[in-house]
Amino acid sequence: MLPSYRIRQRDYLLEILRALTEELNLEALLTRILSLSIDMLSGQAGFISLIDEDETWEIQVAQGIPGALVSRLNLWAKNLTQSDKAPNLLPEMNRFLKDVSMGAMNGISLPLTVHGKSIGEIYVLRSTQVIFNADDLSILGSFANQAAIAVRNARLYNQSIEHSLRLAALINAVVEGILILDTDFKVSKVNTSLERMLNRQQSELLDKPYAEVIQWIRQPHGTSIEDSVRTYWVKYSREELLLEGEIQRGGGLKALPVSMYYAPLFDEKGRLINIIASLQDITRFREAEELKENFISVVSHELKTPIALIKGYASTLRRDDVTWDKETIQESLGVIEDEADHLTLMVEDLLDASRLQASGGILLKKSELDLAELAAEVVKRFRKQDYPQTFKLEFPLDFPLVVGDEPRLRQVLTNLVGNAVKYTQTGEITIQGVYNTREVEVSVRDQGKGFDPVDIPHIFERFYRSEEAIKSTKGTGLGLYLCKAIVNAHGGRIWVDESYHTGASIHFAIPREDQKIPLLRLQNDSSA
Repeated sequence: MLPSYRIRQRDYLLEILRALTEELNLEALLTRILSLSIDMLSGQAGFISLIDEDETWEIQVAQGIPGALVSRLNLWAKNLTQSDKAPNLLPEMNRFLKDVSMGAMNGISLPLTVHGKSIGEIYVLRSTQVIFNADDLSILGSFANQAAIAVRNARLYNQSIEHSLRLAALINAVVEGILILDTDFKVSKVNTSLERMLNRQQSELLDKPYAEVIQWIRQPHGTSIEDSVRTYWVKYSREELLLEGEIQRGGGLKALPVSMYYAPLFDEKGRLINIIASLQDITRFREAEELKENFISVVSHELKTPIALIKGYASTLRRDDVTWDKETIQESLGVIEDEADHLTLMVEDLLDASRLQASGGILLKKSELDLAELAAEVVKRFRKQDYPQTFKLEFPLDFPLVVGDEPRLRQVLTNLVGNAVKYTQTGEITIQGVYNTREVEVSVRDQGKGFDPVDIPHIFERFYRSEEAIKSTKGTGLGLYLCKAIVNAHGGRIWVDESYHTGASIHFAIPREDQKIPLLRLQNDSSA
């Protein structure tokens, strides 16, 4: 017979019903169920064990049982259920409890079953034997059934919370902006990427009309979301659609070019419940397109100029109605040769840039070389061309050798000195070398206009040319890009000295791979 608590059967059942409807935290719910079970059965201790997804038992809550015993019970139950020895755990559990309590404790089990499937057991430990009649078993069965339903609901709720958190984390981890609308075109969910793209906080976006959140500068290309709801999706179509244009941003930021893919979400009855849109920032694609157009324009113009000069001078020399003197012929051939060299350099730069883009790096053929001597050779070639600028070399006599690709480093020095000549009408161009125990550093300084601070972050980018450079000089915007690629391939670095204000000063440094004895020179060439 149950003790006097039997007269409180209705109270116990009402309590578990309240737990069923009020408590969705699984641990708190199990604690309440266990406490009621121990109270109902006049027990001294107990625990609730649930079946995991891998069909093993694990104690979730315990009362009146030492932690060490709970751990031992968990290990014992797991080993037992993973074997074929105990199709029914209760007899084995009772034997185990009697063994550990030296026969002082008895276990009473209340199975937790939902739709005929066991999800766990309630074990109440007591020091006395008890015999139940039919009414007692009915009460206990009702209690256990209600407890099982409460546990199942709490588990489902916790799983839904976990899935929601996982989905939210996944959405926030996506680089694209995610926007979820309800059927009234109001925002129900956004991710952090969209907040960043719009430069607005989530609180400014949730529950706002779609048209207020996504404000197009001009009517975008493609079918609007509103039209899609009225036309494409009325017949349970799952077609994804695309809009492309520029959207307004908060905080006075300039408009952002985006492509927006959006699709419907239907329920099992085919009713539209949400519209899910993903927005991708296409700024870099727009910039790439502009870069491509500028490149084609610049290169076509730059190629036409030397070709036109070569053709013009060659056609002039071929005229039958004129006899040219030797000096004119030599001068014309000199122009043809110079323009052919210019054309060759441009083609080589284009090929280098193309190879670099395709392979992601430059293949070097390294050997021991003298950068001071290389700089002197480059300057010597420029002096021969009678430029109005003067050239000065400043390398210490003990400037060390380095290991590098000589033709490539000559290309770097030629580009840097060539740029200095191009942007300096008159004045001195200085090529200086310094070194320390880690690297050698070479700088090229001029007395021209220098760099506009706005341009400095971009001067090593492919095809980049400042507005001033486009107006005043020839070029493809590849020279400094290739310089950086070559220096990087050597494990070095290249930069602009922003503290230099009497022109432009570009530095590059190459690591010293081995500490060779410095090369001593008899004299340092610093003549103008």
